[in-house]
Amino acid sequence: MRISVAGGKGGTGKTLVAVCLTEYLAGYNTFLLDADVEEPDAGLFFYSGPEQCNEVHCLVSKINLDKCNLCDDCAKGCQFNGLVIMPGKVLLFPELCHSCMSCYWLCSQVAIFRQNYTVGNIGEAPLSNVSTLVTGRLKVGEARAVPVIHAVKAKKRVADWEIIDCPPGTSCSIIEAIKGTDYCLLVTEPTPFGRHDLALAIEVTRLMQVPAGIVVNRWQGEDGGIDLLANENGIPILARIPYDIKLAQVYSEGQNPYRELPWLNQLMAQIVAGVKGESKC
Repeated sequence: MRISVAGGKGGTGKTLVAVCLTEYLAGYNTFLLDADVEEPDAGLFFYSGPEQCNEVHCLVSKINLDKCNLCDDCAKGCQFNGLVIMPGKVLLFPELCHSCMSCYWLCSQVAIFRQNYTVGNIGEAPLSNVSTLVTGRLKVGEARAVPVIHAVKAKKRVADWEIIDCPPGTSCSIIEAIKGTDYCLLVTEPTPFGRHDLALAIEVTRLMQVPAGIVVNRWQGEDGGIDLLANENGIPILARIPYDIKLAQVYSEGQNPYRELPWLNQLMAQIVAGVKGESKC
């Protein structure tokens, strides 16, 4: 079963939930996929084995200047300003290229060809005999997270559970991370910002037709309107993680919260039971 752990805003506790779920499911063949490729940090909470790394590539344009007649058709057709034609010169910006290859098809001189461009890498390391951490890392200065997220998820695996730690927000990156998952856990906090961004995340899961449930983090007895939002959208609140100074301290020190705070086991059991009850898998 593939579960995405997402939320509308950063800092709600997505990685906390993803790490604790992985620990709770450690007796199964479980993969933790860190798809927050701009700031992957799930690995900080584990003593993992040696990591095997592979580069992630995408196609970008390359121009044969001997064939180019500087007609400017390629630059006019590029929606992302990845090319600029200047007198006697062509400027290419691979960081802006979205691999659509419109320039390739527009070039009447057949002066444009395609080549691989490194956008990041994927590391895979064992956590236990049956658990594995897969970490996607976007290259510094690179803007395209989607190819790396896709690569993190694309490898065929024999797994009982896949837990995907998603990036924040509701942009292309989160859509790629949630796509194809069996269930989405939306982690939020009982604040006005949390409620606002949760509403956006709910809309994303609805448009993608991925069933979702809510986990309220840093709960202090009031849901801050989260319960009302959940009822309006017919989405269950699966668990509430209480505000706890000890949890904040353990987490900030990079210690594994699941191992340090035994009461998290019951909450993870509650979440897994809720996912099984709500999903069709």
